[in-house]
Amino acid sequence: MLPVWALVTGGLVASGAGTLQGLYGTAAQRAELAAAMNANSSMRSLYGPVFDDSLGALVAWRFGTFAAVLAAVMSLLIVVRHTREEEETGRQELLSAGAVGRRAPLTAALLTALAANAAVALIVTVGLAGQGPAGALALGLAIGGTGMVFATLAAIVAQLTESARLAKGLTAGLLGVAFTLRAAGDAGTASGDSVLTWLSPVGWAEHTRAFAGERWWLPLLLIPAAVLAQTAVAYGLTARRDVGMSFLPTRPGPAAGRLGSAGALAWRLQRGTLLGWSLGFLLAGLVFGGMVEGAADIVGDNEQARRIFERMGGQSALTGAFLATMTGLFGMIAALFAVGAVLRLHGEETSQRAEPLLAAPVGRLRWAAGHLAVAFGGPVLILLLGGAGLALAYGKESGPVLGAVLVQLPAVWTLAGLAVLLWGAVPRAAAGAWAVAGLCLAVGWVGPALDLPQAVLDLSPFGHLPKLPGQPMAWGPVLALTALAAVLTAAGLTGLRRRDLAN
Repeated sequence: MLPVWALVTGGLVASGAGTLQGLYGTAAQRAELAAAMNANSSMRSLYGPVFDDSLGALVAWRFGTFAAVLAAVMSLLIVVRHTREEEETGRQELLSAGAVGRRAPLTAALLTALAANAAVALIVTVGLAGQGPAGALALGLAIGGTGMVFATLAAIVAQLTESARLAKGLTAGLLGVAFTLRAAGDAGTASGDSVLTWLSPVGWAEHTRAFAGERWWLPLLLIPAAVLAQTAVAYGLTARRDVGMSFLPTRPGPAAGRLGSAGALAWRLQRGTLLGWSLGFLLAGLVFGGMVEGAADIVGDNEQARRIFERMGGQSALTGAFLATMTGLFGMIAALFAVGAVLRLHGEETSQRAEPLLAAPVGRLRWAAGHLAVAFGGPVLILLLGGAGLALAYGKESGPVLGAVLVQLPAVWTLAGLAVLLWGAVPRAAAGAWAVAGLCLAVGWVGPALDLPQAVLDLSPFGHLPKLPGQPMAWGPVLALTALAAVLTAAGLTGLRRRDLAN
């Protein structure tokens, strides 16, 4: 998966110059965009301030923060996967029985993360070299350096927790805090020099000011210093614990169990994730809802930008197109939750936690049903909350907005059904569900901007849904996708009944 992560993250930034050149081809248009974005606190909180109106600086503004976040997610997954997860599954104990040093697993994980982030930095530097080699190198180092900051942070968290899932969740939570600090700081000032932004490693990437008078001491001194300090802490902690142990052990549960069914256990395992996603969607809805009325100001008189929104939103009224674009984006992101909830079944199976449960009088379908209830019902809740936040901040009638987010559910369920099919019938290919969901997100997000053919956009189930609010409701695609999701789910459960577990 590392080549995919590196190519998508680096390619997103490298392709940004061509996209923005097509949208804002003249210096006057770019200057107007920079002034409008710096005057809009909502846009500053999302992307950060614009430090210069050159094409390279606009690429760094539009894509730099999100690429840094993607690099951070990639890095924390790499490190936790090759440290705490290896210990949790027992594989590390087998390896450590040989001539393997105590610090070797952590070293291997950090070197893997370093190679992946170096690849991202190289793609960004080479892809943007035409806009200025110095700025391209600074941006590449800032993005890759942010990834390494969170790689070493994940290395520390992995020593503290017993669960790989908890280690990922805590590190991702710290990444969310860093992004929120940067957003709050940038929303308060257009200069980019807020104390809150400086407290965030994500804000350090922004403060590098690629293509706008680069601050080389950030990617060459501050970020490496943070990486080295966190690495030293991680190595110190790993030398003071046994394999499989942690500094914050899990507390034992009550002597008498309080979970009376497999469904209750599934809810207990997934409720924290669902709560986090629900709150995130509510906040995102509030942020984007506040931007709806300013959509026309954001686009201005740029006809190509207007056409992109209309292509994503499917209608000519810009405000309606913006709302339809946001609700479609919510649906595509909600699909990631649904796929993750389904694949929790795969994780329970491969970690052998499902085997003792199924040894009791609990059938396979009954066991799976609890997790699938969260996977198919959870998106209803998080989309409703996202739509409620959108409608509340927009300040208009909420009915059309809530209907627009709910119409995304058949496509979400289709991807969840595909995940059930892969896990149930071909468990070794279960991780492929992430690739499909990621591809649908990429097609829906950047496809209209890259002017991809409609046939390519239709590869995603979201491409067949009516673009609400604004367009007439079309029940045909909605019912067809719902039926397809049911068929895929049924086929996956049939495969589960016929195969051996963990096989």
